[in-house]
Amino acid sequence: MPYFVAADLPATSAGLRFRALLERPEILQMPGTHNGMAALQALNAGFDALYLSGAGMSASMGLPDLGIITVDEVCFFVRQVARASGLPVLVDGDTGYGEALNVMHMVRAFEEASAGAVHIEDQILPKKCGHLNNKKLADPNDMAAKVHAAARARRDLFIIARTDAAATEGIDGAVARARKYVEAGADAIFPEALNNAEMFRAFAKAMPDVKLLANMTEFGRTPFFTASEFEAMGYRMMIWPVSALRVANKAQER
Repeated sequence: MPYFVAADLPATSAGLRFRALLERPEILQMPGTHNGMAALQALNAGFDALYLSGAGMSASMGLPDLGIITVDEVCFFVRQVARASGLPVLVDGDTGYGEALNVMHMVRAFEEASAGAVHIEDQILPKKCGHLNNKKLADPNDMAAKVHAAARARRDLFIIARTDAAATEGIDGAVARARKYVEAGADAIFPEALNNAEMFRAFAKAMPDVKLLANMTEFGRTPFFTASEFEAMGYRMMIWPVSALRVANKAQER
């Protein structure tokens, strides 16, 4: 079990290290790590970056995934996962915890806690898990303003804009939103809850020059795909948000 001392600490920021991982030809695979122990296990399993899921953090606190945890509570998780593993961490930023100024505060707080990347979604509060029904979407211009605020506030943090629009506005609507978010300063796009391979391919084909993130959560709208299958469909990053948490909780229950 590693315990990092001064000589072991990374010389560059988590944001720069996250960006460097995306320069490699292969897809970047990030398991969900809901605490420091899970982060150590992911490190020992050979992963190069980690993911902190809003659902995972909320569930760890005995709360539903409705965007009710705070920036400071998330920073507690970011610090322990980053400290335990030494790896760059992608953090679920939900809707940004408010409007543009709140998003700027979130970005600064996450970077100070050693996050490497964050994703922000285009829902309005009360938000829902991306794979549930009847999600309410923000106006795309309002979401673009949040992305722009995040880009202005960050130092090196990698910013991913998530769109939940495919379920209600179709692929064309989701792509139109995603293009607006890239123009506002997003480094990558996360199209949430696509439900078949054709949708994943169509989204990637419509945005050939943009880095894309795929979400492989169990029991959701997306059928099971492997990392290599997502890579072949045009995706540069993938997450398994709560797989480890589910396994750990089932073992604990038993």
